[in-house]
Amino acid sequence: MPILFKTTIGENAAFELIGNALAGHGSDYDGYMNVVADEGEQTLTWAPGAHPEQFQAEITEILRATWDISRFWIIYERRDDRQDATANEIRNAAFKLTRGYSSVVVVTLSLLSKHDGASDIELIFVCFQQDFQRRNFRVRYEGKFIPDQP
Repeated sequence: MPILFKTTIGENAAFELIGNALAGHGSDYDGYMNVVADEGEQTLTWAPGAHPEQFQAEITEILRATWDISRFWIIYERRDDRQDATANEIRNAAFKLTRGYSSVVVVTLSLLSKHDGASDIELIFVCFQQDFQRRNFRVRYEGKFIPDQP
């Protein structure tokens, strides 16, 4: 039973991490963004040869659309040096644990360094339609052991 939801990061700090990675050393990264909602799943990959600005514009568009649906976010930062669970494990658990809430969107953004794994940026956005949903999720699951999901 791992602790999956343990390291939050503020929206401004998250956007600063993304912006700095893509603006300063964008060619040093590969990446993908995955969006899971009741309507289905969508994955955006950083196509070979695509410019960092293009990928950042696509990320921004997806996050704006998510904001229009679900404005109350918790952003978790995942890192190997803390031996965190994988981004997919965190994403899958977040999606399963929020099935009782309406219009929850779970977004995973991974910017993976081509040279140094310590520079990887992995963020999981758990986005709720109502603030009470976000608060309930934090009280129930943040910093707590989560049993394996069937």
